[in-house]
Amino acid sequence: MPVEVELHVVASLLRRGRSLDQLSTGLTLLSLAFGLIQLLITGAQPFLLILAVSGVILGLLEKYYAMRVAFDADLFHVIASDPQWPTDRTAALDDALIKIGLQPVDKAGRAWSVRSQGALRLLRQQLLFLAIQLLVLLSAVV
Repeated sequence: MPVEVELHVVASLLRRGRSLDQLSTGLTLLSLAFGLIQLLITGAQPFLLILAVSGVILGLLEKYYAMRVAFDADLFHVIASDPQWPTDRTAALDDALIKIGLQPVDKAGRAWSVRSQGALRLLRQQLLFLAIQLLVLLSAVV
């Protein structure tokens, strides 16, 4: 498979992280509302309060990964759209990412297939935090 096609596929998969983030945002707000309603209407029950706070914290962790995935999705889309990127401008991209602190120096010069695997790993992490958040919220409801 040509590098450009692989990069387009990865960019498309990474854009799905936006849907995951929207679902997590809803769950985070629901967890927050659940915790506040519990405090206002009923007496504070520690177990349910811990579940509500955990849901919010997991939502914030998911949001962190969502921002990283969205950045990678945009980056991979730009790179895949310009056929000269993977060969000519990778070193310039690495220098820019190192300068602004988004990439350690030892990760410069990696192949695009390795970069793709790293970006997809971030997407899996995002999905994992969403799944745990959903389980925490469901356990609070049940």
